[in-house]
Amino acid sequence: MSEPISHSRRDALKQFVLLCGAAGALQVNRSAQAADMPHVTPTDPTAQALSYHEDAKTVDVKQFPTYAPGQACNSCLQLQGNAGDAWRPCNIFAGKLVNANGWCKVWVKKG
Repeated sequence: MSEPISHSRRDALKQFVLLCGAAGALQVNRSAQAADMPHVTPTDPTAQALSYHEDAKTVDVKQFPTYAPGQACNSCLQLQGNAGDAWRPCNIFAGKLVNANGWCKVWVKKG
């Protein structure tokens, strides 16, 4: 019969600290990857199909009746990334960054 393996609190704490450090390194890497992503341009085919505007203030309400003043990517459920960043990832435009002040037809109010 073998004896049960026992770990000291010190060993457990060391493992926890290593795990936290690894998680932090992954987060930094993810931020660096987002910064390297290209920006969505209004000429992008998906952007054209969804009437993406880099600046919501330029949206013509008559042409886009679903737009309401105050709507912008920074208040949309689809926008990801860090609040305050000018360009952020969006669930709709995979692999590209959108202007936080932009707008498109898929805008959905953040809950």
